[in-house]
Amino acid sequence: MNDRNELLNRFYNESCDEDTRLDPKHRQLEFLTTDRYVQKYLKPGCRILEVGAGTGKYSLHYAKQGYKINSIEYVQHNLDILKSKITEDMDIIAEQGDAVDLSRFDDNTFDIVLVLGPLYHLYTEEDVNKCIKEAKRICKKNGVMMFAYLPNDSIMVSWALLKGHLKTGYESKQFDENFRMLSEPSEIMRAFYIDELEEIMQLNDIEKIINISTSGVAPHFRDIVDNLSEEEFEIWKNYHFSSCERKEVQGYSTHMLYIGKKN
Repeated sequence: MNDRNELLNRFYNESCDEDTRLDPKHRQLEFLTTDRYVQKYLKPGCRILEVGAGTGKYSLHYAKQGYKINSIEYVQHNLDILKSKITEDMDIIAEQGDAVDLSRFDDNTFDIVLVLGPLYHLYTEEDVNKCIKEAKRICKKNGVMMFAYLPNDSIMVSWALLKGHLKTGYESKQFDENFRMLSEPSEIMRAFYIDELEEIMQLNDIEKIINISTSGVAPHFRDIVDNLSEEEFEIWKNYHFSSCERKEVQGYSTHMLYIGKKN
């Protein structure tokens, strides 16, 4: 078992309840915003692949709408939960697999490819590029690819500042002199600068459609957001929807989504 496999299995088995992660109000925006943009590209008969499907929040959501879904998940614990939720009326195949090797699928197979987790846990440029190239290979011409990623500065806020790791993080070199977060399996999460991620996509010949903030700053203010009334949360949600494409508010968002096209 390699380091990534062992650490991610331990993380999702013991530390992170992926199945309920998007339930609190401060996390709901991530799902609502991602779905809002996916819906723009859905057409009757679309074939969808989700890579890094977790426990199936998105895959099951689109299967319930009648789309044919393939789901790939790296962590067996998450995959088992996903499979337990599949009902007979869903056209969904869920399998264990790795985002850097999708050789089970032919070229030009899917209309929409959702990569909503793997870039959080790929620690080398080689693996990042393999993941992107594989998503592009199996996407149909003029198809849409969506890649979720974590912006570097949001981790400086959420982990270093709000969780009290400024001094220990500095002393243990978990970020460098430019405050770039360390990228290795023991740190679990991998972060990118927004411009850096866009450059990587450009080098892989993926045409940018848009880059959006899916969660905004809500997770940094979780106690406040979770205690909003339904009316107040609706106002905040609408503010987020109106601002999520503006680059000046994206750097501190906890989650980003790059949407690109295969020419």
